[in-house]
Amino acid sequence: MPLSPKSLSRRSPSRSPLRRVLALVAAAAIAGTMAIFAPWSGGVSTADTCASAWTASAVYTGGMSASYNGHNWSAKWWTQNETPGVASVWGDAGACGSGGGGGGGSCSYPDWVAGRSYVAGDIVRYSNGGYYKASHDNPGYDPTISTWYWDPYTCGSTPPGGGSGFVVSEAQFDQMFPSRSSFYTYSGLTAALSAYPGFATTGSDTVQKQEAAAFLANVSHETGGLVYVVEQNTSNYPHYCDTSQPYGCPAGTAAYYGRGPIQLSWNFNYKAAGDSLGIDLLDNPYLVEQDPAVAWKTGLWYWNTQNGPGTMTPHNAMVNGAGFGETIRSINGSLECNGGNPAQVQSRVDAYQRFTQILGTTPGGNLYC
Repeated sequence: MPLSPKSLSRRSPSRSPLRRVLALVAAAAIAGTMAIFAPWSGGVSTADTCASAWTASAVYTGGMSASYNGHNWSAKWWTQNETPGVASVWGDAGACGSGGGGGGGSCSYPDWVAGRSYVAGDIVRYSNGGYYKASHDNPGYDPTISTWYWDPYTCGSTPPGGGSGFVVSEAQFDQMFPSRSSFYTYSGLTAALSAYPGFATTGSDTVQKQEAAAFLANVSHETGGLVYVVEQNTSNYPHYCDTSQPYGCPAGTAAYYGRGPIQLSWNFNYKAAGDSLGIDLLDNPYLVEQDPAVAWKTGLWYWNTQNGPGTMTPHNAMVNGAGFGETIRSINGSLECNGGNPAQVQSRVDAYQRFTQILGTTPGGNLYC
């Protein structure tokens, strides 16, 4: 059931499972960024020519380029087997070729190569001139033979979601969140999707809808049905400044309270999310409550890049068949899973089942943790 205003107002740093998880995750992430990496400008541009296609097995160092899903990408530091558009190590250098394909115009995806490793979401051009999108990771299986690993892909087709490119239409979004705050706009959500192109576009149509439903169900649980934009208990606000961090709290010691669909809090979480998204959230945390697209991006940041107390990101849990229950584990771990809080787990599962029904798909297995 959605959280009530009263229960939300009583949430404190020690009682908020997701904030504790984010604190641990972000602290580890920030510690890992202390190494010196090659500089990256972070700018987005367009190019007529696509760089060599990204491959999971190749090693890339800071400044190296690769193309993936119709965009050129620039590595910020050393990386291997981290998908552009999903992993924060890659900076989007803009559309290449004919503009990226997939949502209109002509395709500019690389040719399929037998024996080359592909990850779910990769799009290739086959020797027959057709295009195929990997629905599962594979070591280079033939798209016309291994149809479990590949789905046909049509360039220039009208995307799902009424033209937004998202598998959830605005009408379905309204049905899911009839009492939401006006801040959480559908346009803000769809604008945020470009930060993580693999979200709800990887795998079959069923998998894409299941991932969208899973993300929105967890967000609904965290915000009382997208009702709350900021943390309700203002007395907690001064508690979220970790003064041991070398960068401190430049926006003020009481500026890093919970905001947005995942109720992002603590100065180190704002820095980690901002660094990944290319937005200065450490100096401007208020953007998360002022700009709907930025707010949604912080939720997608966690979903696509953070394992939390689990063993995989929520994104990977859904696209690789681990099931909705693993997304709960990645968010709150044993605080809810393994009998920690069955009522909270059931609340998330109920929302997920409602949302998959709205999207006209099945919830799949492994719903609980």
